Amino acid sequence: MTTAIRQGKTVALATGLLLASAAACAQPDTQPDSPAPAAPTTPGNAAATSGPTPPMVPPTGTAADALKKQAGDVDQASLLRDTLSKTDRSYSLLRAGRIASNYDFNYSYTGNEAIEVGYDSTSAIDLLRIQTTRAHTLTNTLSVDYGLLDNLTVSGSLPFVSKFTQSTKFSGTTYGFGDISFGARYQPFVQKAGGPTITVTSALSLPTGRSPYEQIIGQNTSTGNGFGMGTLGVNASQVFDPVALFGSLSVSAGRSVSNLHQFNDADGSVLTGLQPGTTIGFGAGFTYALSYNVSTSVSFQEGVTTASHITYTSAADGLSHSRGTTMQVSALLNFGLSVRVSPKTSFNLSAGMGLTTDSPDFSLGLNIPLTFALF
Repeated sequence: MTTAIRQGKTVALATGLLLASAAACAQPDTQPDSPAPAAPTTPGNAAATSGPTPPMVPPTGTAADALKKQAGDVDQASLLRDTLSKTDRSYSLLRAGRIASNYDFNYSYTGNEAIEVGYDSTSAIDLLRIQTTRAHTLTNTLSVDYGLLDNLTVSGSLPFVSKFTQSTKFSGTTYGFGDISFGARYQPFVQKAGGPTITVTSALSLPTGRSPYEQIIGQNTSTGNGFGMGTLGVNASQVFDPVALFGSLSVSAGRSVSNLHQFNDADGSVLTGLQPGTTIGFGAGFTYALSYNVSTSVSFQEGVTTASHITYTSAADGLSHSRGTTMQVSALLNFGLSVRVSPKTSFNLSAGMGLTTDSPDFSLGLNIPLTFALF
């Protein structure tokens, strides 16, 4: 009876790892697509802002991208599940020739309020306006993973994004395909009983979605980042039945974008190029098996992005200028619940709470993994 209970908890624990891994990475890009307001000009900083004004471009959102589920992240959770339930294998990735498909649904909400202040020649306030933005984002993602070797899995994912935005400048709904991504997961070490599971990951995101840098500012929303991005990372997990600990570390870099021509009607400047900053993402958490088929999890995920650099043509002098943006920090605290309904199927629910101003206010997620053999 003791053995049966331990096996049941192991299955539930593995399912919980599936949920926790997906919840930690499955956050969509929820940065508002409306432009960030320029810093207010005050009597104390008038001299510092007397030069050319950079265009009010949409934020790159790369810090939030670190919280997204990359291609193969759900497969990472699947391999953790296999690690716990199949101890006779040398590796915990998909077996060669097997396919795992995953469906992910995610909803997130972001609300921002910015106060714009202007001064006249006597240093008296002559403009005081509150700019409000509310964004609801629904993301449906279908991903497929294939076991190329017992210790090497390749994957691809296709998201479909729907956004409803309300702001002082634009209100409406936008939907379309997001950025397609491809990934690979490699396990360099043979799995040992009682030892940690270490997996090296890589992902490539292509700018197939609607770019925020090719839209009219304040009149449309994007479904993609607008630039390609590459990611390298490492994941580790360790089981202490009925608890499992896991952590991850990744580095992402975006490809520069040129030949842009986004006009800003606020000051007449034109955005011509963008160099995204580098993002470092990390996370950690644990999952706990409550019973044979139910487990819970708690995880923390953070992404820090260095300053991006924009190139624009100023309407004041007609010359090209370059300026860096501020660093972005996005963090989420995730809570998960996993219910196993059959030996091969489980429903994984997650709820995330944003911890910084660059994060979504909150998010809800659903993940359904399926695995089958190709031959």
